[in-house]
Amino acid sequence: MKFLLLDTCTFLWLIKGDDALPSKVITAFVDPNNEVYLSAVSAWEINVKYKLGRLPLPLQPDRFIPKERKRHFIFSLNLSEQDTLHLCKLPTPHKDPFDRMLVCQAIEHSMTILTPDPLITQYPIRCLW
Repeated sequence: MKFLLLDTCTFLWLIKGDDALPSKVITAFVDPNNEVYLSAVSAWEINVKYKLGRLPLPLQPDRFIPKERKRHFIFSLNLSEQDTLHLCKLPTPHKDPFDRMLVCQAIEHSMTILTPDPLITQYPIRCLW
């Protein structure tokens, strides 16, 4: 079994069935042998972008995110103190704080990130795209 962590954009693309998703990402996402997670960090990022008017959603994030997670069998991954403490060990090729925390979580929980972000692939983690 693999533990997959969705980048925020990947979550949004998967739930709307975006054609830009590579087939190997879709295959990994629907594979019943994999557990797929959305981080609380992504929920935070979605909320911030929604409030700034940069991310239109059909429902407010507090209803949209749980509804879509349940509909697509995606687990929630909480942000732990240990996850955040890993940040001091992380090199800085990526400046985005949300992505940096996702990298920390992937490292701490031995997860593969589903992401198109080339900066994330520079970290010592497994990525799939």
